[in-house]
Amino acid sequence: MPPEGLKRRLTAILSADVAGYSRLMGEDDDATVRALTGYRETMTAFIKEHEGRVVDSPGDNLLAEFSSIVHAVSCAVEMQGHLAERNAELPENRRLEYRIGVNLGDVIEEGERIYGDGVNIAARLESLAEPGGICISGSVYNQVKGRLKLEYEDLGEKSVKNIKEPVSVYRVLPEPEVVADVTAGKKATSRIGRKVPPYGAKDFELPEGPSIAVLPFVNMSGDPEQEYFSDGLTENIIAGLSVNRNLFVIARNSTFSYKGKSVKVQAVARELGAQYVVEGSVQKTEDRVRITVQLIDANTGHHVWSNRYDRDLKNVFALQDEITMKIMAAVGMKLVEGEQFGEKLIPPSGSLEVYMKLLKATEYALRMNKEDNALARQELEEALALDPEYAAPYSSLAYTHLMDLILQSSESPEVSFAQASKNIKKALSMDDADFVAHLVLSQLYVLRKEHDKAITASERAIALNANGAEAYAFLGNLFNLTGKPEEGIKFIKKAIRLNPIPPAHYLLFLGYAYHLLGRYEDAIDVYKQVLQRSPNNMIALVDLTANYSAWGREEEARQQAEKVLELDPTYSLDKTTLPLLIKDKAEAERYIAHLRKAGLK
Repeated sequence: MPPEGLKRRLTAILSADVAGYSRLMGEDDDATVRALTGYRETMTAFIKEHEGRVVDSPGDNLLAEFSSIVHAVSCAVEMQGHLAERNAELPENRRLEYRIGVNLGDVIEEGERIYGDGVNIAARLESLAEPGGICISGSVYNQVKGRLKLEYEDLGEKSVKNIKEPVSVYRVLPEPEVVADVTAGKKATSRIGRKVPPYGAKDFELPEGPSIAVLPFVNMSGDPEQEYFSDGLTENIIAGLSVNRNLFVIARNSTFSYKGKSVKVQAVARELGAQYVVEGSVQKTEDRVRITVQLIDANTGHHVWSNRYDRDLKNVFALQDEITMKIMAAVGMKLVEGEQFGEKLIPPSGSLEVYMKLLKATEYALRMNKEDNALARQELEEALALDPEYAAPYSSLAYTHLMDLILQSSESPEVSFAQASKNIKKALSMDDADFVAHLVLSQLYVLRKEHDKAITASERAIALNANGAEAYAFLGNLFNLTGKPEEGIKFIKKAIRLNPIPPAHYLLFLGYAYHLLGRYEDAIDVYKQVLQRSPNNMIALVDLTANYSAWGREEEARQQAEKVLELDPTYSLDKTTLPLLIKDKAEAERYIAHLRKAGLK
């Protein structure tokens, strides 16, 4: 037993140091210490994001522990990617290249400190790693193999200083081509030193339980006007699967990025980080519907389940439920107490026409522009005129009024806000378990700066739909707005994991979290990625300007401010909406001050 006051436990340990530290200090100790301080702050932020803690950081060493070995290795890979990009901007003789070792072992805990062979082995693994690289023990490898999208090189057993038994060592090789070099008998070069983006599905680990991506069902009717029906069917199956908290369901936004493309199932699964992929087709005639569905295990390429349905169109409600339940059963899942779906979609009148109007409205609303938003509202109003007791359209109708505010297309913001509030109240009075209604309610509270109520509404939405990426994203940004960006990052990254090809606002939320933490370089990287996909995104341009200014890169800040004014010569800080939402007045004033310094007025 350890001495009194001490206790033993199993933990994941990360040890890091700088290769060639003595040389760097000898050449320029002041510059090395300054650089080391900055790097250590960045690494500490990564460790906290991955739910770890820094135990000690003497000199060039850093020791951290994690409750999850998966988090420890993920953190090591992301840190090395980020540090490699920072080093690329420095002369070769001034780069701080870290070596990292990760071990899963027994430690003795004394207050905040940890000791023992578990720590010593992590330090020895670190010494075996090449600059910019990661070595892990066999115990770590056994835990993470197949759970992280990484490759490994087996270095065999190594005898290391002060450890009695040889240690099984693996080198982390995150890019497949490195493994190919090794198997060909060539000397492998570590590829750890690469930028790991804030999002990027091929870097995602598989969840512990079943994970599913439902690709958009192909419209086989030959009529493009019927796309809304096949898309609606897909969305409803995704929605039905999503209520099961034991399933991990990739969001519609990401799976629909493959719409109309010829894809390989295993490539899609890798890119989205899912084990199972659902494919299907729909052929709708005047009164019949034919649907084919297949569920594929991407790990093996085998068909787990498939079926073909030929039914009366009037039975489409029950058919959607049947397909959803069959998919759940095929992956060993079933609904648990309190989870329900299907009946929410059925109009009380049983009218197929009313249901079709809801599907059309959803298709229009997802296009997120002024004209289609108006068409969505028209379809919803017509549906409710035919069946005013139909609960589902009310939350969608509220959403269209909220979108008028977001798109700045409302003739009267006060009226739009009042209409959104009225319809949400109606939706919740009819169905308090409406996930979408609570999500819209949360955003309405944000507009009124009632952040505590907004957080409660978002948390309620997540409780109703554990796979609701939007709710996680908005909850994360609420923590940003209330001064808790570290907490915000956790939820935003959860949203990105569920929606690995994320909409721009997820990345804008993430960039703002980095801004609040003073991680301006990371924020700039995120905003640049938004602009790569949408060069005229005004919010990203303005936020990029503010972050360059906050980072002291005034020339780049002025250049971005000029781009803002090129796109909108009438732009003024009155149009900068972010400060209007921030609870911390001083933070809002700092943000505006950065924009003024860059040249915006």
